[in-house]
Amino acid sequence: MENTKTIKISPKVYAELKAFTSILSERLTRHVTINDALEDLLSHAHKNKPSDFTGAWVMSDEEEKEIKDSLKELWSTWKLV
Repeated sequence: MENTKTIKISPKVYAELKAFTSILSERLTRHVTINDALEDLLSHAHKNKPSDFTGAWVMSDEEEKEIKDSLKELWSTWKLV
């Protein structure tokens, strides 16, 4: 038998985990345990890099110009010591 551990979680976290287990079970079309759900969540926890979000923020050319102008203004106030 596999060496198992007991952890304490709040009722809210348990409810969220159960809900995720149901969603994952539907997606995989098989019974999913809480352990399976945690493994799935953890497998995705450290995969995202900042570059993964490139292009996710859609903005107009006007918004981009406004941000760049604001940064230039702020940078102009910096003084090297």
